[in-house]
Amino acid sequence: MTRTWVPKGSRTRKIKQGQFIYSYIYGASCPKTGDSFGLILPSTNTDCMQTYIDALSKHIQKDRYIALIVDNAGWHTSKKLEVPDNIILIPLPPYSPELNPMEQVWQWMKHNYLSNICFDNYEDILDNLTKAWNAFANNIELVKSICKREWFNI
Repeated sequence: MTRTWVPKGSRTRKIKQGQFIYSYIYGASCPKTGDSFGLILPSTNTDCMQTYIDALSKHIQKDRYIALIVDNAGWHTSKKLEVPDNIILIPLPPYSPELNPMEQVWQWMKHNYLSNICFDNYEDILDNLTKAWNAFANNIELVKSICKREWFNI
């Protein structure tokens, strides 16, 4: 039960939703080519990160390598993570999300597609996440403009 706004002198209470349903996008983008790869997964943990980097590894062109910038989340730095040979993880310094270009991608997606929405169910969440990611990933010039950093020369 929770309190709610009601006329003065009233003490009405109503039932509130106490649980939340989450889903997460794991994503990477190349600021030079505009290529992006994302995967929607149900949680943030080492198993999901492993699933993502394995799929990303298969997405990478043969004889190519990528440097994947990661923050210090436990699932990014876990000793249990088996990083494929064609991926190199580049950890950011602690407390520096502004250095990770993907943080601006998440902000763009929230601002343009995912804010002020009530989702009907989990499938609705997945549909909206997919639409938001595809709108970003299919716009190569947008990918390049959001992810490019002048100080990072590639």
